[in-house]
Amino acid sequence: MKTEARIAQLAQTACIWEACAPKPGNVNRCHDFEDTGLEDFLCSALAVGSAFENAARAGVGRTIWQATADTRQLVRSNTNLGIVLLMVPLIRTCLNHSHWTEGRALTKEDLDCFRRRLGSVLESLTVEDARFAFAAIRLAQPAALGQVPQADVAEEPSVTLLEAMEMAKDRDSIASEYATRYRITFDMGLPAFEQSIARGASFSDAVVQTFLTVLEKVPDTLIARKRGIDAARRVSQIAGNVLAAGGILTPRGRTELASMDRDLRDPGHTLNPGTTADITAAAIFLYLLKNAVQGSAFKVPG
Repeated sequence: MKTEARIAQLAQTACIWEACAPKPGNVNRCHDFEDTGLEDFLCSALAVGSAFENAARAGVGRTIWQATADTRQLVRSNTNLGIVLLMVPLIRTCLNHSHWTEGRALTKEDLDCFRRRLGSVLESLTVEDARFAFAAIRLAQPAALGQVPQADVAEEPSVTLLEAMEMAKDRDSIASEYATRYRITFDMGLPAFEQSIARGASFSDAVVQTFLTVLEKVPDTLIARKRGIDAARRVSQIAGNVLAAGGILTPRGRTELASMDRDLRDPGHTLNPGTTADITAAAIFLYLLKNAVQGSAFKVPG
């Protein structure tokens, strides 16, 4: 398999694992929303493959727009804008990194190098990248976007995509990831996933544990836009209580997790930690990349 196709497949696989895992307050294999079901997320994972595979040739902004447009051909609602925004710079970095063709697990030094190269990809983003990304955001129509005085996505941008993300970093965790070279994904998400696997968690349970770990530390900005920062912080506190009981890895933790899930399922989905789910998908992708081996796309423990 060509490197481009392999990397795209890993990203699509991360999307599927994230969607299926029983994360509280989200669509998953156990729960649908009234207007969006698990099938929509699986179709979305399928839809982005071609754009992801072509990322090295198309560039970041155009790839974001193409993946979003291809998704809207298959689903009616916004299922993956945040994931696409996070995945595309990672994929672009992968396709410029020789280690991915060697078929070996990556070392810490490899990941440090990868993150530096990711920084270079982000710093090279242009106004044209912003134009395509803004168009993708308008097409996806994410909830509770609102208006801002600078770099509003409803207008044509006059700044680069990185500059636009830096302006938004205090109100959106995905924008913050661009501004910090994916601090949450690398410093919280990936370690949490690896620690869960090391404790014997199944792959799906590791997804949930990672989701809870990120949510405890970083109040979800989608919730903050819908319900305010105090509500987002309360949800983070609940996630912390679930983790203190063991999370999905213990009987008591699973009981607390079920209670949390019920609490977050309000009719308007205003307590859905959707941004945390997007960051979790990026962390899964990094885990799959780090552990990719020759002859198979990845190893799935448990």
